[in-house]
Amino acid sequence: MTSPDSDATSADLTFADLQIHPAVLRAIADVGYETPSAIQAETIPAMMAGSDVVGLAQTGTGKTAAFAIPILSKIDTAEKTTQALVLAPTRELALQVSEAFGRYGAHLPDINVLPIYGGSSYAVQLSGLRRGAQVVIGTPGRVIDHLERGTLDLSRLDYLVLDEADEMLQMGFAEDVERILADTPEYKQVALFSATMPQAIRKITRKYLHDPVEVTVKAKTATAENISQRFIQVAGPRKMDALTRVLEVEQGDAMIVFVRTKQATEEVAERLRARGFAAAAINGDIPQAQRERTIAALKDGRIDILIATDVAARGLDVERISHVVNYDIPHDTESYVHRIGRTGRAGRSGSALLFVTPRERHLLKAIEKATRSKLVEAELPSVEDVNAQRVAKFYDSITDALGAPGIDLFRRMIEDYAREKDVPMADVAAALALQSRDGGEFLMTEPPPEKRRERPDRSRDDGPARKRREVRADLATYRIAVGKRHKVMPGAIVGAIANEGGLHRSDFGHIDIRQDYSLVELPAKLPKQTLKALAKTRIQGQLINLAPDRGPKKPHRKSK
Repeated sequence: MTSPDSDATSADLTFADLQIHPAVLRAIADVGYETPSAIQAETIPAMMAGSDVVGLAQTGTGKTAAFAIPILSKIDTAEKTTQALVLAPTRELALQVSEAFGRYGAHLPDINVLPIYGGSSYAVQLSGLRRGAQVVIGTPGRVIDHLERGTLDLSRLDYLVLDEADEMLQMGFAEDVERILADTPEYKQVALFSATMPQAIRKITRKYLHDPVEVTVKAKTATAENISQRFIQVAGPRKMDALTRVLEVEQGDAMIVFVRTKQATEEVAERLRARGFAAAAINGDIPQAQRERTIAALKDGRIDILIATDVAARGLDVERISHVVNYDIPHDTESYVHRIGRTGRAGRSGSALLFVTPRERHLLKAIEKATRSKLVEAELPSVEDVNAQRVAKFYDSITDALGAPGIDLFRRMIEDYAREKDVPMADVAAALALQSRDGGEFLMTEPPPEKRRERPDRSRDDGPARKRREVRADLATYRIAVGKRHKVMPGAIVGAIANEGGLHRSDFGHIDIRQDYSLVELPAKLPKQTLKALAKTRIQGQLINLAPDRGPKKPHRKSK
């Protein structure tokens, strides 16, 4: 078995050939990996030899293991000081990297790995830092926060990793990254990983890395070849009906259904449960403990369908996920790649299905262009297909019950009833089957035809080219203390606030960047925990001081 999402590797090379610490090698064997991916085969020896590394690689090439394995192999677990720091642009990636360090360091004695990011409890993080964490994985804003509080000491740092460096810069963390680098010792081993290499990344590389080894891995396609990709064109109001049909007809193990908003996760999960499916929701508002319980239930089969947002599903790795359904099409192609990467894990085949409304065909074309793969149009399962499956499952349930213990008792009771009441056995069996349906319809019927709209539906935002801005009742306007003179862009504002506050891009409305400040539409009722996290958020090194906008100040009138 190769490591996840690996590219072509040297046919004869194994992890045992890379001088890895025996305890780490044992953990790698536990998860079933034998052959390193291309980036692992080049990065691990370079880092084991003490070289700085620049890795040009996209998500899904196995880069997390490429830096986690050598760091864990070289770290001194007898020392409680922070020896390794991994900077990640989002809390989801920080958690994912932390989980990977936990897997590969499972057999190392006294290893402590601590994720620190906005939106989570300070108490837990402070407790972990006091105990001593040799490896800290964090987002730039929260790392700076701990540095300023004096709760994170990087004076003994030996290893620094910048993961998805281009993403960090796009989110406005350039000054934060430089501020953190300035707090680290001059002589340390640095590894920088980026999907692209813009000039800003080159500048950091020249300034902070010493004669780095450059590793470039180009994926043949942006999506795994073992994942079949299909789409169904379906009108928005018909999506639930379409999903129900797919669930009844498709053969599979477990499924993730991706939606665009937190509210939709709960709504879709509730509607599926009402239809008899074992479904649960995860989103950014769900506490970490509940998230972990839900994922454990998905892993052990207590639930089969997970309804999730992009943010909530980052870092999710459950082998039994055979299907991914994009209930709401993502507006960016990177999200699509991340979503469907939740299936087809560990060499297994996977199936990805995309629901596309007629007005979203342009988004489908963008996905096909970016992933360099053609999605096959699939037919929506017909009512006849669904009913055939229901009948087949009904027959199977009878077959299973015939071999169940205790059937003899019920057979005698039914025979007695049929004799006493002079009722055919088939009628008794039919009555019992009807009783078990609890009043629900057994066979599906065709839904009534959808009423055609006389005017196009302008209630949904299909892109930026709109003359009249949509007003959302659930949003309020907030003021932040950064503007044009700070050279901020909307993407940096969205990235920083979403990351530190645990928000999703769908939580944002209009952004108006003025000279000295900006106005941002966000949910009207932000939780206290989110407001607390945003109180320390910086963009371009400047505290944003987020507060509700009170409108323009009225000029003071002097009394006559």
